[in-house]
Amino acid sequence: MIYDVSHLTRYQYDAPVAVNVCVLRLLPRSQDGQRVLEAGVEVTPRPLTLIERTDAFANRVLKLRIETPHRELTLHSRARVVVERPAPPLAALTPTWENVAALAASAASLEADSPAAAIYPSRLAPLFAAATDYARASFPPRRPIYEGAAELAHRIKADFVYESGATEVTTSPVESFARKRGVCQDFAHVMIAGLRGLGLPALYVSGYIRTIPPPGKPRLAGADASHAWASVWCGPGFGWLGLDPTNAIPAGDDHIFVARGRDYSDVPPVEGLIVSSGAHALEVEVDVIPV
Repeated sequence: MIYDVSHLTRYQYDAPVAVNVCVLRLLPRSQDGQRVLEAGVEVTPRPLTLIERTDAFANRVLKLRIETPHRELTLHSRARVVVERPAPPLAALTPTWENVAALAASAASLEADSPAAAIYPSRLAPLFAAATDYARASFPPRRPIYEGAAELAHRIKADFVYESGATEVTTSPVESFARKRGVCQDFAHVMIAGLRGLGLPALYVSGYIRTIPPPGKPRLAGADASHAWASVWCGPGFGWLGLDPTNAIPAGDDHIFVARGRDYSDVPPVEGLIVSSGAHALEVEVDVIPV
């Protein structure tokens, strides 16, 4: 499947902004069954500097600095991506979860694909007993890792209510778990916290998912949204495999991978600081179009 992805972010400020320094994670990666044909970000006003680098998880990161006074900032990323993600493995063939936990605990590498950084608590995915106990029900002794993780994703889908506006970007999974409601970010954090509580490596993935309209209905421009899911390390033979607890499905050809990290705080699409005063308004529009 080939997609054209458009992600438009617009900030409007009550007072002029003298300096604006931003870090962007808006460029998809050629990895995990997808290939980026072209990608770029148009910034208005034009930045004084624009530098691309990769972070510890091999995400593409843009750092920009604007010194032109402005009341509006527009960030428009566009990409064409080919997604040919292989089918998930036969769950029974993956290693037992105990074996994966032991391998992760003994990992010595700090490379981007290493499970070492994915077994510890992080700012937005802390360890807490309720999530660990909830996850443990899917991992009886000697169960294959992928089989247990897939069941956990299905249980989250069944037990939690998707409710836009029920939580904020900074809501702790402790709180969203207690409420049993939230959005894709919350469900990914809950799943990650539960897996890490069992010593299993899990990372947060940000990206997009194609919205398929009901039969007979036209596809609406801008109806797609940023999405989040979990990536579980299933041992050296299988690597990182994506599972989407919001929809209880593996990450497939409808998922477009942008960035991966310990939790959302590692991969926000836009972060930065401004020299100004007053409030601001934010508009975001995402469009994922099959070519």
